Amino acid sequence: MTPPFLRKAETSVKSARMLLDAGDTDSACSRSYYAMYDAARACLAWAGFEPVRGEFKTHHGLMTAFSMHLVKPGIFPAEIGKAFQNVQTLRHIADYEAAPVPREKAGQALAAAEAFVSTAAALVATAHQGPPTATP
Repeated sequence: MTPPFLRKAETSVKSARMLLDAGDTDSACSRSYYAMYDAARACLAWAGFEPVRGEFKTHHGLMTAFSMHLVKPGIFPAEIGKAFQNVQTLRHIADYEAAPVPREKAGQALAAAEAFVSTAAALVATAHQGPPTATP
């Protein structure tokens, strides 16, 4: 059974692809970021880290928790995990700047989201094993 946040992430990747194909680079970047955000939430839940008061109820808090509990210990590949922050930067440009994100950058954001969600799905599929080195 696919966890709810992972399902949301997979849906966001599909939406990002459709938006990019339609030429809406800003919305494609936003959906790519939220795909990664929800995939990170699914991974943290898989590792036994549920948000506690204030810990990762913000975007920054979730990214910090994801890095600390999953990337730094080597559970989630660092090169794919780093893309999360890069795509967040593009989302900020897409959401708050007047000029649209260039198509090439939006395509890179989508590719990063696809890799991130795919990696998260593979990790979460090992639910019966639990995280190899994470401790709550």
